[in-house]
Amino acid sequence: MGVPGSIASYVFDTGEGLALVDTGPSTTLPALEAGLHRLGATLEDVRHILLTHIHFDHAGAAGTVMARVPQARVYVHERGAAHLASPERLLRSATQIYGDQMGTLWGEMRPIDPARMVALQGGETLTFAGWPQGIKVLYTPGHAVHHVAYHAGDDLYVGDVGGIRIALPQTPRPPTPPPDIDLAAWERSVALLRPVEARRLHLAHFGSYVHHASHWDALIANLHTDASRVGDRLAAGEDLQQITDSFTAELRADLDREAPGLAEKFVVACPPWMGVQGLARYFQRRESRQARP
Repeated sequence: MGVPGSIASYVFDTGEGLALVDTGPSTTLPALEAGLHRLGATLEDVRHILLTHIHFDHAGAAGTVMARVPQARVYVHERGAAHLASPERLLRSATQIYGDQMGTLWGEMRPIDPARMVALQGGETLTFAGWPQGIKVLYTPGHAVHHVAYHAGDDLYVGDVGGIRIALPQTPRPPTPPPDIDLAAWERSVALLRPVEARRLHLAHFGSYVHHASHWDALIANLHTDASRVGDRLAAGEDLQQITDSFTAELRADLDREAPGLAEKFVVACPPWMGVQGLARYFQRRESRQARP
């Protein structure tokens, strides 16, 4: 959408070609190629695509890259692999949210041959020639049931489970879109990631930070705050539009206190209305489960 610092893809050398951690959507593929060019590389140098999860802003271009680079393989959680092979259901679901903005925001999402995918569960160690110690795969649901993180030496790539942090002064905030936000699972994932011995923490939205307990402390605090702002209002009988308006105003005020102008950039990467929808769905599903005999 012409806003820099919104979607990140990370690249490193495996000793067996380049690895990309997330591709971004097809609409940002030219920016990805330009970034590789600045590093003296091209898309054709990529051999491994490590997806943190299959949401469009992370995996939308994966099929397009695979079509252009026949030697590449995709690594993805097993609960997301089927959707990459046949993305029709994913496209229908997303179209219900984004409507006629699908093409503008995300572009095409091409299917991927299952034979070129490595389905992950979490707990695996990926070994490459340049990484004899291996790259560890950590199963990290909460934002999505098909979310994983990758620990590669001093680097920890956390996709969206590490939160949204557009600038250093901002405390990380949880992106909570539908359909499968799970607050308890998110807290368990944070507990798994906290003790990982890595120096750098890489977020999809946006950038790299020191891996420190303060990041996780602030993320959990904001997760509780956002959940309360939606859950309490749902319990009070407010409708979704009222909740969205109040949530958006409070979020913007929080961000403006942390850094002037931050809110305008943040809402591009993480629209507040989407966060409200995901949390509302979480609370409604929880209430339905509790009501069952």
